[in-house]
Amino acid sequence: MAINNHILITEKGLNDLKAEFSDLQNVKRPALVERLSIARSMGDLAENSDYTSAKEELSFIDSRLDEMEELIKEAKVVVPDNFDKIGFGHSVTVKVNAATTKFQIVGEPEADPAKRKISHSSPLGLALMGKKVGDKVEVAAPVGKILYTIVSIE
Repeated sequence: MAINNHILITEKGLNDLKAEFSDLQNVKRPALVERLSIARSMGDLAENSDYTSAKEELSFIDSRLDEMEELIKEAKVVVPDNFDKIGFGHSVTVKVNAATTKFQIVGEPEADPAKRKISHSSPLGLALMGKKVGDKVEVAAPVGKILYTIVSIE
């Protein structure tokens, strides 16, 4: 989500993005350029699969670097406050049936459902924003509607 042309992100998310950018720019891209140079020196480029592969990987990395540079430039770090209501950056423990699960509400660039990091603009993120401990929210999912009860906000 962008607010005033800014992309919301947590401080950790921005630091992770900068580290990935640095790794791509200073380690992986130079290694690929070297690989491409070696493959180019092997002669016939039309039948050189390593050259083609390296060229495609370099194109992908360059596109990713452009995307990341823009994200970093437009990033606005949001620090959680007011733990009475769920907001950006908060960790939220919810109860579904008898099981409890903890999610962190993050920006779209750092969302990773497998790591329990959900975007504030996702259906669950939107449903949770502004709610308090004890509130219940119902969210439509592929398996049907799921009822979440908010247990805690950190």
